[in-house]
Amino acid sequence: MAINWFKYASPATFYFLAGRMIPFFTVVAVLLLLVGLYISFFVAPTDFQQSEAYRIIFIHVPAAWMSMFLYLIMAFWAGIGLAFNTRLSSMVASAIAPTGAMFTFLALWTGAWWGKPMWGAWWVWDARLTSELILLFLYIGFMSLQAAIDDPRRADKAGAIIALVGVVNIPIIYFSVQWWNTLHQGASVSLVQSPKMATAMLTGMLIMALAAWMYSIAMILIRTRSIILERESRTAWVSELKEGVTRS
Repeated sequence: MAINWFKYASPATFYFLAGRMIPFFTVVAVLLLLVGLYISFFVAPTDFQQSEAYRIIFIHVPAAWMSMFLYLIMAFWAGIGLAFNTRLSSMVASAIAPTGAMFTFLALWTGAWWGKPMWGAWWVWDARLTSELILLFLYIGFMSLQAAIDDPRRADKAGAIIALVGVVNIPIIYFSVQWWNTLHQGASVSLVQSPKMATAMLTGMLIMALAAWMYSIAMILIRTRSIILERESRTAWVSELKEGVTRS
């Protein structure tokens, strides 16, 4: 029997589905984080050029990946909400933004800690660093614009526009080290080339990236549920839910 996936586009249906998925993604995120940190800091060998300072990349690189991936996903759902006027799509986009902003800040912060011993400076106006900083401003702009508009539907439309316009910054971040002469090193992991790092290093980085994904999904689901309750507060099913919680 075919599954009717469209029923999950309803905020009420998705609310309960998300509630069932959150514990799974949370547990998986914690387990992957513990394994990833152990491999990254105790199993992976010392880099012959950067010594122990290179280990910050096990946090920096997954954070940088997530900052870009989450923005693309946020823009996708915001665009779906704008094009088809679907409430849940816009709610998901709003839920993604804080996590994406957090990973962007983490990428910039860990990049500064890595850059100090490698470049001798906490910050340089490198093409990749500057475009990543612009990404943080885009996240903040998206959230600020939505918060400044009282009507949720108008806020969703305005946020969707800034999110879609900002997508142009993602390829700039990714290809900046190829398009310009920058201090930032090239990609250590590529889909078209062999890895430029030891197997243990690559394993630790990929597990940390998976942990970041699982954490992101859990947080987005939690935040989406909160947004659903806020925006659907006047509906019958939310009233029944509140009454059930009060009685219990």
